[in-house]
Amino acid sequence: MSKHEKSFVNFDKPYEENTIGLRGIIIFGVGLFLLIVITFALMWVLEIQMEKLAVERDKEDGRNPMALSEKDNLPPEPRIQGAPGFGVDGPKGRINLELREPQAEYRELLKIWEDELKNGQKNPQTGTVITLPLADAKKKFLEQNSSQKLDENAKKNFEESQTYVSGSSAGRTMTDKRR
Repeated sequence: MSKHEKSFVNFDKPYEENTIGLRGIIIFGVGLFLLIVITFALMWVLEIQMEKLAVERDKEDGRNPMALSEKDNLPPEPRIQGAPGFGVDGPKGRINLELREPQAEYRELLKIWEDELKNGQKNPQTGTVITLPLADAKKKFLEQNSSQKLDENAKKNFEESQTYVSGSSAGRTMTDKRR
């Protein structure tokens, strides 16, 4: 037995012969083509079946589930002032400001804020008071009984908390009072 039995390499030549397996390439190409055709046919059948199912479902429901409502069709906030749907959400609902002057948004918000400062704010679902008007809140706070005892130590701590180190004392003593 020789050293080189059944080898594709011819050691007598100074170069290597290029042997192409044409049969393997053709089989691979035909297989790939058949796989593409079968996949295309299956996808086409799937599309036809899904279209039939969608038509049946639309007949049953009578509406399109992907149809947008008028509110969903608008662009997200903030919108350009002249655009459809431009407005402010107030306590009584949406205030439409589509064709009004540019300052209308500020004026409407100012009205809402002044009303909340004057009358307080209530939860629309439960009717409970969320915020009180400032004058009522002060009265209610002052009516409460103070649980702190006013001794000399508490007064001293209060006075110290009102002063701070200023530049005039060169950082040595608490001289200025907070207003």
